[in-house]
Amino acid sequence: MTTKTAWNAQIDITEEGRKVTADATLIGKGGQRQLVGHGVARCNPADQNDPAIGDELAAARALADLTNKLLDNAAHDIESHTHQPVKGSLKS
Repeated sequence: MTTKTAWNAQIDITEEGRKVTADATLIGKGGQRQLVGHGVARCNPADQNDPAIGDELAAARALADLTNKLLDNAAHDIESHTHQPVKGSLKS
């Protein structure tokens, strides 16, 4: 038997001058908000401000934060089922 589950990610980006923040939200079953990752990018005052680059950096950092939170949750769930600490890294 094959089952298919869809999760969606939404990235909200806010630009405030030379600072960009991003929130990456993982949305699971039934539209429930599961996890949120955060990312920030700041433009060096000596550099030309290109908002597209800031958007990319902040979004990437938010997704990386979301990834780490999801891996931490998976490790916790494994430990809850096995009653043993997770050995090694889930990130590899």
